Amino acid sequence: MTALLTRTPGGVGPEPGRTQRPPSDREATLLGKPMPTDRLRALVVTVVLTAIGGFVRLQNLGFPTDKGTPVFDEKHYVPQAWQMLRNGGYEDNYGYELVVHPPLAKQLMAVGEWIFGYNGVGWRFSAAIAGTLIILLTIRIARRLTRSTLLGAIAGILVICDGVLHLQSRMGMLDIFIALFVLAAFGCLLRDRDQVRERLAVAVREGWADESPFGPRLGFRWWRFGAGVLVGLATAVKWSGMYWVLAFGLLCLAFDVAARKAAGVPRPWMGVLRRDLAPALWCIGVISVLVYLSSWWAWFASETATDRHYVEIQNEAAGAFGFVPGALRSLIAYTFNVLDFHESLSTPAGDPHPWESKPWTWPMGLRPMLYYYESGGGTAAGCGESECVRATMLVGTPAMWWLALPVLGWGLWRSVFRSDWRYAAVLVGYFAGLLPWFVNLDRQMYFFYATPLAAFLVLGLTLVLGQLLGRARDGFERRGTGLLAVALYTGLVVANFVWLWPILNGDSITTEHWQSQLWLPSWR
Repeated sequence: MTALLTRTPGGVGPEPGRTQRPPSDREATLLGKPMPTDRLRALVVTVVLTAIGGFVRLQNLGFPTDKGTPVFDEKHYVPQAWQMLRNGGYEDNYGYELVVHPPLAKQLMAVGEWIFGYNGVGWRFSAAIAGTLIILLTIRIARRLTRSTLLGAIAGILVICDGVLHLQSRMGMLDIFIALFVLAAFGCLLRDRDQVRERLAVAVREGWADESPFGPRLGFRWWRFGAGVLVGLATAVKWSGMYWVLAFGLLCLAFDVAARKAAGVPRPWMGVLRRDLAPALWCIGVISVLVYLSSWWAWFASETATDRHYVEIQNEAAGAFGFVPGALRSLIAYTFNVLDFHESLSTPAGDPHPWESKPWTWPMGLRPMLYYYESGGGTAAGCGESECVRATMLVGTPAMWWLALPVLGWGLWRSVFRSDWRYAAVLVGYFAGLLPWFVNLDRQMYFFYATPLAAFLVLGLTLVLGQLLGRARDGFERRGTGLLAVALYTGLVVANFVWLWPILNGDSITTEHWQSQLWLPSWR
């Protein structure tokens, strides 16, 4: 039970021994369904599933390579991470100036290279750890969304068996890190939502929630602060993290409006503007920017990092921005150069990249990506025949990804017509990673950009499975039928993942087996 709180100059604080009113409808609405009390069982479930997922992610991590060198886009980031390891956290090779993303993910990859060396295990180890942490977070977030340890466990199984998260956890690329930080920020926002409602429930119980037309101050909110730090870290991996800065900022304010309404605050919207807007801008807006800038610490501290002294070398006049330090002006100029690179990265007319895709294909994974392919004998041998294939293809497990559109449609219906905040929150996280890519469709895009969507798809599926399972007060027959449906679907996902295993891990298979893995013409 939440400790009793009382008004203080900084918001609310404990006041032991104050007389409580009987629980009211408003208090019950604010608190909602309580979290499960089976903490030990939930911890065991989380640890066991995370350990299983970690083993799946880490097994044979060093394969495949291109004759000992990185494969696909690893060729960009792995050498840059190695540069950072040698230089102390920054890139400086002007003969290879394709440095077009912030430094954080490459610094994390450098940690693995420091531990294991410049090899497949070294440059993929940090990504595998990030993918394992996503499993842990998904279990805990799903449990909080559904108030069910069983459904949290099912979400863990689904996220282990997703092909996109599995393969991206085994590649020296950036996207698994942004997926990790975005999901962690989402979890912080959910915990902040519960904490805010607990504090308001105390105010309702003690009878002073509506003394001000704007409602009470809520004190410092560490979970909201944590969300700001985490979306800043996401932006320090790729600039697309900015999409979640905006989306999660709005989601946080929407949670606050709903909480103040539920508490009976006379003017909840104005209360949010007066009490919550400025702190939210600080925690999620300003803090995320400061975290992003701090990720460039090694670049600022260096003398030879890429474009570190850009304004001096180009002899650019400071003009009205003379008060801005030269290092910061160089970073801004560097940023605009990178922005120009991304904007001009358009699909050549009549010569698209063979594995390019557009965002309308991503929800169902209609155009996956081939990362590695080798056929014949040699290292491809091992299938029992003279002609074998080894390949790794980024493909979402169809048993989940092909249900994306129905899940999104159902989630929209539940959000609008049933005011189900859980679906609405998951949709915010999902669409923040999808919709912005429709702004510039001429730009080259690839399916691995959809990596952060995968965990939100799993959460949406888990909410649907929770409805199929039924409520605790439903009859035995209804619950039994629901449990059967959920078990059959979970088994289907696991079987689908097992079927895709060879092309997610580069196992040696026959050419016939390889062809049987390519279910759609767009997969070829």
